[in-house]
Amino acid sequence: MLSREEERASILRILVATDCHLGYLEKDEVRRFDSFETFEEICSLAEKNKVDFLLLGGDLFHESKPSNSTLVKTIEILRLYCMNDRPVQFQVISDQAASLQNRFGQVNYEDQNYNIGLPIFTIHGNHDDPAGVDNVSSNDILSAGNLLNYFGKTDLGCTGVGKVTVYPVFIRKGETYVALYGLGNIRDERLNRMLHEPHAVKWVQPETGDGTPAYDDWFNILVIHQNRTKGSPRNGISELLLPRFLDLVIWGHEHECLIDPKEVPGMGFHVTQPGSSIATSLIDAEAKPKHVLLMEIKGTQYRPTKIPLQSVRPFEYAEVVLEDQVDVDPSDEATIHAHLHQIMSNLIEKARESAVTGLMHKLPLVRIKVDYSGFSTINSKQFGQKYVGKVANPQDILLFKKSGKRCKITQESTNSPGEVDMNELNQQTIEALISETNLQMEILSVHDLNSALHDFVNEDDKSAFHSCLQQSIEEARNKLTTAPEDSTDIDEQQISCVLDQNTQAPEKGTTAKRRTGSLNLQTTDTLSVFEEPRALESDDEPVESSDVEESGGSSQQAGRKRRAAPAAAAAGGRRKTDLASFQRAPTKEEDADAAKKRRAPVAAGRYGAVIRRR
Repeated sequence: MLSREEERASILRILVATDCHLGYLEKDEVRRFDSFETFEEICSLAEKNKVDFLLLGGDLFHESKPSNSTLVKTIEILRLYCMNDRPVQFQVISDQAASLQNRFGQVNYEDQNYNIGLPIFTIHGNHDDPAGVDNVSSNDILSAGNLLNYFGKTDLGCTGVGKVTVYPVFIRKGETYVALYGLGNIRDERLNRMLHEPHAVKWVQPETGDGTPAYDDWFNILVIHQNRTKGSPRNGISELLLPRFLDLVIWGHEHECLIDPKEVPGMGFHVTQPGSSIATSLIDAEAKPKHVLLMEIKGTQYRPTKIPLQSVRPFEYAEVVLEDQVDVDPSDEATIHAHLHQIMSNLIEKARESAVTGLMHKLPLVRIKVDYSGFSTINSKQFGQKYVGKVANPQDILLFKKSGKRCKITQESTNSPGEVDMNELNQQTIEALISETNLQMEILSVHDLNSALHDFVNEDDKSAFHSCLQQSIEEARNKLTTAPEDSTDIDEQQISCVLDQNTQAPEKGTTAKRRTGSLNLQTTDTLSVFEEPRALESDDEPVESSDVEESGGSSQQAGRKRRAAPAAAAAGGRRKTDLASFQRAPTKEEDADAAKKRRAPVAAGRYGAVIRRR
């Protein structure tokens, strides 16, 4: 039986926040300091409530390459609240080098050269994710400066679905044991495929014995930064794909504040969605009050307490359907102005009444979504000029939309190809372009090209495509020089058939008849690719057919032999072929020596942890 003091010494107190977006609108004269003021309030709440550490759920920064001004302000806040003489009363008992992404392989408060009184643990989001040749995030900069502990970083490689092992941070405080898992942002489609594929995501769990409790005595927390499933499963991650041994999931990326933990039916764990600390988009979900979550964990039980943020700029949102308003005349634009101005006055007054007393007055954000079906629009910028100095966003107060049914009827009746609706301009993906042109990718992966395009456009990573190309070439070479063990039975006759067909094809003039799926990548070391139609990257069986009109009977037989070789070599994934490596067929002795070198020695886990399956 523990005494009252021992029970208090076993309560782990954590303050949880997500999506701080430091540096958002840093060039806006009115709103440039909003993100920093709210982040400083979060740190002050952590200090006031004497938490053991502050846990962030990604998107600490709004941009992957924050400006010098943003970095300076962030470091000043972290130095002010994190560096003090307050003792840290919990221990990290796992192999820190396996879970923390820093060169020194330890949590920052254990460094004797620093006095860290408020440790911060964070994962990366989609705004501050690692990018570039060295896969560096802005969180790595703060981690190198010993200001926070960055975990949940993954490197999936360039090709294939990818595999990742999630190493948690094992924390102990008295008799409370917490396994803190972190999974930084991964492209939703790719993570979906990984979670569906067996053994693609491995969750390392604590080893029992030697003073550590049994599995059921650990409190397991997962911090994740992804879209939650809405409609199509490809657009988000379902809670049903997460492991059942978890006790609590902290969900970042979604900005709507749904901070009260909710149990997922049939899964046995709860999900909390703290939402963003500031409004980065003027939608109804962001108009809800912002909170952070204080978690008190004792053993396998926890007590959540939501704390409202007082420094957040007021935000009022309203929707209006003009055709439902009796005082609005479709033929008189003045009545539309008068009605919208009246709504604006009411919203500004409501924001003034709900503002927290004692704090510096902040101009409110106001957004009116107007359904103008059957009406003409008005100049929104001219409308907002009247509210300069009264609201924080006079330039984008009004948002005009048509109802879906009315918009469809209008589009069908007006067949004018010269007019383009901006709302219909969706982002095109490389995967869609390839499917439209029936390309057959051999060396480059469609999903990796999608990721490179995303990094190039959204993260301003000018070397994204170059890095993708180099990694793909390197992995193709590795697969060719280190063939799978089950492909050692490929005989010389099969390889000769492949070479003959590809060297004689230009002379017969059959290249123009083949599909457009072959690629010739001109690099420093040129790769020659089979110019043969193959199946796209999928789980489908390869096509076992050849064109009789092009090849004839003998060519058809050779074509079947060509299909037999990739079937064995592609057992582990897509087939990538470098003809230069097939100039000489390896002997059986060389294959045996290579197989011995490939066999990895049997070794224990990185820190004695095991993977538990339920």
